[in-house]
Amino acid sequence: MSGAGARVGVGTRFRYDGETVEVVEMAATTAGNEVVLKDGRGRLLRLSLTELLFSDRAVIIPDAAGPSAEDDEEIASVVLGQLDSTGRARILERAEHVREVMTGYRSGSPELAREGEPRTDYSPDRPWEARYTAKASELGVSLRTVKQWVADFRKRGEAGLARKNQMTAGSQVTADQRWVETALEVMVEHTGESKPSRTMVIDRTRARVIARFGPDVVPQPSRATAFRLLEQLERRHPLFRLSTKRNRDIADRPDGVYGKLRSTRPGEYLVMDSTRLDVFAFDPLTLKWVQAELSVGMDWYTRCITGIRVTPVSTKAVDVSAVLYQSFRPRPAGRDWPRHAVWPEHGIPRTVLVNVDAAEGPGLASPPLVPETLVVDHGKVYVSEHLTSVCRRMGISIQPARLRTGRDKGPVERFFRTLRENLLQALPGYKGPDIHSRGERPEEDAFFFLDELEAIIREWTAVAYHHRPHASLVDPGLPGLRMSPAKMFEHGVARAGYIEAPRDPDLAFEFLRTKWRTIQHYGVEIDRRRYNGPALNAYRTIKSPYDAPVKNGWPFQVDPDDITRIYFRDPDSRRWHALVWEHAPSVRMPLSEDALAFARKLAASKYRYPDDRLAVADLLERWNLGLGTTLAERRMALRLSREQAAIELPETDEEVVVSLPSVRKALGTQQPNPESDESEPLEALETGDDDDADLEDLADEDDFYADALEDV
Repeated sequence: MSGAGARVGVGTRFRYDGETVEVVEMAATTAGNEVVLKDGRGRLLRLSLTELLFSDRAVIIPDAAGPSAEDDEEIASVVLGQLDSTGRARILERAEHVREVMTGYRSGSPELAREGEPRTDYSPDRPWEARYTAKASELGVSLRTVKQWVADFRKRGEAGLARKNQMTAGSQVTADQRWVETALEVMVEHTGESKPSRTMVIDRTRARVIARFGPDVVPQPSRATAFRLLEQLERRHPLFRLSTKRNRDIADRPDGVYGKLRSTRPGEYLVMDSTRLDVFAFDPLTLKWVQAELSVGMDWYTRCITGIRVTPVSTKAVDVSAVLYQSFRPRPAGRDWPRHAVWPEHGIPRTVLVNVDAAEGPGLASPPLVPETLVVDHGKVYVSEHLTSVCRRMGISIQPARLRTGRDKGPVERFFRTLRENLLQALPGYKGPDIHSRGERPEEDAFFFLDELEAIIREWTAVAYHHRPHASLVDPGLPGLRMSPAKMFEHGVARAGYIEAPRDPDLAFEFLRTKWRTIQHYGVEIDRRRYNGPALNAYRTIKSPYDAPVKNGWPFQVDPDDITRIYFRDPDSRRWHALVWEHAPSVRMPLSEDALAFARKLAASKYRYPDDRLAVADLLERWNLGLGTTLAERRMALRLSREQAAIELPETDEEVVVSLPSVRKALGTQQPNPESDESEPLEALETGDDDDADLEDLADEDDFYADALEDV
């Protein structure tokens, strides 16, 4: 009987470094057992027995036949694993019959003999031929079959009793390989095209085979066989079963081994992406449904969401910068949030920023992190001059993902799916992931405003998402333990020993766009808007020390979503100051550049000599009357209706940032008196025309919303 072992001693042959050697002597020394080898040219080599047996340089040459890892037989676990419960029971029963023929006992041992064993026909004293004949008569099979069972059982055990046709039941359909390769070639050609039918692929394959090899050279499969062949080829190159977008994604997969971005601590990689939300929201001004986009930032190591931003219609570069800024200075948590959803101060960072307001407040909505590398796609807002400049100023590297390769940002894409399945689909106004999943009129159920939708997503992320175990968050030391993002953050801090925290309380101004302008006696003019403030008094007649692209230019930071003020950094004190637009008192909310440009166009068509104040008042009049129904007007109206600026800027000496009621409630600040500026915009307007009746409609804003809400 052959075995897996081989005798190692004098006379045993090995293949060592490609040459055949023979053991001529074995000796025991103080360093261990050693052997002396002799090659074909008579040279002697002394080696330790350990190196000879376990080194990759040496391979033993057995004297007799036996099992080998390179033989063509499947291992027992693979053979038995292909059997179902019925087939496995049949094999076990057949093995009992074989053991009874060989030993007289079905268990194979006299100690485990059953009642009545051994039977007379299978007594070990009887000849083998008699026992074979008795078993063949008992089971109704031929004598040759019983003998083959015994031979297979002796050689391979129960696995040898499995029929060969049982293991090849799922074999592939056979056909001429030239026809199969041509069919696969036709399928690959349709990767970027619309989905064809199977019949067309078969017809094109047959025609191409005839044109390439000639008629009657390659046997053509039948129609049914051709369909089965296409079903097999579908596994190699999907074309018919999945969507065309999914087929293209599969075709673009790399052929080699997949790589993996391995993060070692929190903050090392920050993934940012935007997606169109599968739920409608309400326009706060027109009370109509609108589509919204969600931009998030996710820490790769912990899967924690560090920044959330919901914007109407589309995402701008300033929105992406606002998401990035939330990683540096997280938003305050809600006062009614559960205790486990609020993030405290974590770890011992290299530079600690003590924020008194944050320490006295309710806590943070997300963990504070300073990212080292951003992983983004090639969208315009992510490769814009604004974001790349911010990252350069902050020392943050940008690692673009590959084109049309969503798996490079797999964790954040999975977050979007989790958000849709666990939150959005339970909200009114859910419209499904695609047009085929959409309801009849989902927009009629939309009643959440954009800021409310963002608050809901932010709270769900803090309360539920950050505290549910994730399959991808695994400690290699405990592979069976699944951790949540919050636990993974604590694990990362304990593992790395530190986190990167922001060091500058005025860091928000670094995220704003810089514009170079000269300082005049009336202030600073940017895009026909004039800004002024006491901080410019010392520099109105001084030459700029900067080598600016504008002669005698000074740098000013501009927020595109709030042009009512700009920010100036004093070169001597290095402190930031706010400069207010001269027409800011006419605006009771942040005003974007797009809205002002549209307002000027609107006023130019109505007045002969328009100015900014008149244009803004007229635009607000139209929106308050519900006339902003065009796509451009609605988009800008939505941005005006935001209850917070895109970036929450720290307080300066000249201003106190006024937050929305929800933010005031969270921070515990006092509600400002709305009567202080109620009549200021109307008194400050000087139109010079007979439009006083129209401008008085601005004061009827509350009545308009009351009537609109009644209609809803």
